[in-house]
Amino acid sequence: MRRRTLGTQGLEVGAIGLGCMGMSEFYGATSDAESLSTIHHALDRGVTMLDTADIYGFGHNERLVGLAVAGRRDHVTVATKFGILRRKEDPSYRGFSNAPDYVRQACDASLARLGLEVIDLYYVHRIDDTTPIEDTVGAMADLVRAGKVRYLGLSEAGPQTVRRAHAVHPIACVQSEYSLWSRDVEPLLPVLQELGIGFVPYSPLGRGFLAGAVPDATALSADDFRRNQPRFQPDNLARNTALLDRLRAIAARKGCTPAQLALAWVLGRGPQVVPIPGTRRIERLDENLAAADVVLDEADRAEIESLALHEQVAGQRYGDMGFVMREAVERK
Repeated sequence: MRRRTLGTQGLEVGAIGLGCMGMSEFYGATSDAESLSTIHHALDRGVTMLDTADIYGFGHNERLVGLAVAGRRDHVTVATKFGILRRKEDPSYRGFSNAPDYVRQACDASLARLGLEVIDLYYVHRIDDTTPIEDTVGAMADLVRAGKVRYLGLSEAGPQTVRRAHAVHPIACVQSEYSLWSRDVEPLLPVLQELGIGFVPYSPLGRGFLAGAVPDATALSADDFRRNQPRFQPDNLARNTALLDRLRAIAARKGCTPAQLALAWVLGRGPQVVPIPGTRRIERLDENLAAADVVLDEADRAEIESLALHEQVAGQRYGDMGFVMREAVERK
């Protein structure tokens, strides 16, 4: 697989990473055996970055990733995150903490679950509204100096927060949702280019929708979180499916799948962009990786842009948009 560089400190990874969240929860029943096979296949195919977080499966996902990379550590970039608080007794609860003491505690807990001595890429998962980002990144920088973390990242952070964080310690990359139907992060991209910061799009396939994997939300399992997301509600889904039909037509002319076309578009946004589509299945993984060979010329890109899927999509990307793109509170 071709390689791409995130940030200015030397973090080099495969052009497409693997999001592991769905291997533990959120998208229905999971199988550790199947997930491990998929991760191993990804590594065999040249994928080098695995993305997880401490909240996925209440720690299960980190343990799974740690098991998967055992014996292959030198060839993998393990990225994990902290900052979102959950409660097993109330799975719907979401809180945030970026407090320095919590940063240190969360890092040690993630290292233990992963079974690693160092985390390659450590993200603030969400920005809270009480802790100055300088204090949070300062604590993360201490982890780098202690040899517990190699590179730092932010997730769903706005331009102001990114600039303030980067002034404390170099930020390798920012992770945010980004796809043909979720483009609200685009005002941030020139800032990342200016500062030499990479960009890691999550959900580049619109939570499976752009792959044509959600023809009817009622067919989703009862514990699939998309059942409660605005874009997958019946009226919105019907409108969005019509948009997908237009994308399918372009893909057919290009001789690729809609998923490959959507990923090729994301990859074409710049050499510092590394999407992390998630899947549990080897066949889907192979389909996604083949997107790196889809070449879009100016006419292709113009036709895709003319669809303006992000402007016509029905429904917000989260039911509670306060969960994303939070800016740290300015303090004198």
